[in-house]
Amino acid sequence: MAKTALIIVDMVRDFTSPDGKVFYPQNQAILPNIQKVLAKCREYGALIIFIRNSYRKDKYDKNLQTMRVNCIEGTGGDEIDPSLKVDPVKDYVIKKRRYSSFFGTDLDLVLRENGVKNVIVVGTKTNCCIRATVTDAYYLNYEVYVVSECVATNDETVNRVHLEDINKYLGHVVTMDELFEKFEGGIL
Repeated sequence: MAKTALIIVDMVRDFTSPDGKVFYPQNQAILPNIQKVLAKCREYGALIIFIRNSYRKDKYDKNLQTMRVNCIEGTGGDEIDPSLKVDPVKDYVIKKRRYSSFFGTDLDLVLRENGVKNVIVVGTKTNCCIRATVTDAYYLNYEVYVVSECVATNDETVNRVHLEDINKYLGHVVTMDELFEKFEGGIL
C-alpha cells in the first residue's frame, strides 16, 4: 500500500481551459508542473486521486448562489483537464461540491483504506479549495505537503499569503525539487 497520496484538486476544464467558465491563466500555467509531479508520484508508487468539482445539472447548490455558475455535470466543464492523464484502473476520481475535497466525499475513507499517511496537495484555488482541503487533511491527522509551483489562484498576493499560513499552521509548503528529494530520500 502507498503511504503517500497525490491529491489533484479541481484541475477541470472550467478552471484550466481558456473557454472555461472560471478560467484563470494561472491555472493553465501550473499544468506542466502538475504533470511533472504526477509523473514522479506514479514513479514512486503514490496513490493518485483526482478531485473533480462537479455540480448537479438543474439542481440547487448553495455554492452556486454566491459564484459564477461552473463545473456543471454534462457540460464538459467538470471534466479533468485532458493533459492530466487518469489511469482508470489505478487512480481515483472523486467528485465534490464544496471547497474541501473531504467534505461530503469518501476521500478520507479511500486514503485510510490505502494506508496513506502523507498527502501531497496540488491544484486550484489556493485560497478556497486548496486551503479547505489542507485544513481538513490537517484535522484528520495527515502529514500535508503543498507544492508551491503547483497551486494557483487569480491573485499572486492572495496565493502567497495562503501558502505562508499553510506552511506555518497546517503542513509543509515545498518546492518541486524539495518534494522530489523527499521521495528520493524515502521520506515520502
